Amino acid sequence: MSMNRFSVEEINLISIYHTGTRGAVIEEMTAALPDMDSEFQELARRTLDKLHHLNDDEFSQLSIDPADEGDG
Repeated sequence: MSMNRFSVEEINLISIYHTGTRGAVIEEMTAALPDMDSEFQELARRTLDKLHHLNDDEFSQLSIDPADEGDG
């Protein structure tokens, strides 16, 4: 079975909360939901849904580097 694909925005969001484990990312991102505006909440919920469907091994194989979307 193939791993869920994450968008650039989802990877960037994961990188904000990445502290080493999938569980920690889920916990931290979930705790932050009430402080997010509705657009960010939608992105976070979509990202959390994908994270819940990964196992820890799949999560550890993700490349969690924030993308540089600007030209500097």
